[in-house]
Amino acid sequence: MSYTRDPRVDAYIDALPAWQQAICQEVRDLVHEADPELAETIKRTVQPYFVLQGNVCALLAAKNHVNVFLYDGAIVPDPEGIITGGHDNKTARMISVRQGEEINKPALLTMFRQIIANNRAGGWRKIKARG
Repeated sequence: MSYTRDPRVDAYIDALPAWQQAICQEVRDLVHEADPELAETIKRTVQPYFVLQGNVCALLAAKNHVNVFLYDGAIVPDPEGIITGGHDNKTARMISVRQGEEINKPALLTMFRQIIANNRAGGWRKIKARG
């Protein structure tokens, strides 16, 4: 897959253990697959963010897992139950992926595409306000 890579995101991923690198790269490729206009950047000094007319997702490696934060205002459906935390969070929910776990790529790709569509429609805050 070809996309514009932010060297700061490369540096973040490259500094991780191999198993976390693999998870982060898999998510990175998947979010870029969701929309070719998506951009990557660093926010909060070191955290990789993927944006398109607003935040789509972010990565944060922890000691024994990788968190994928989905910036959806908890309005994107999760019919396959891949969300592991932040169910009541008003801004973002997360998926924690541990070493050896498989990412449900079809479900995550669908969620990324919905978040991007919501961003293009004005963002989840406006969508929630409309009811």
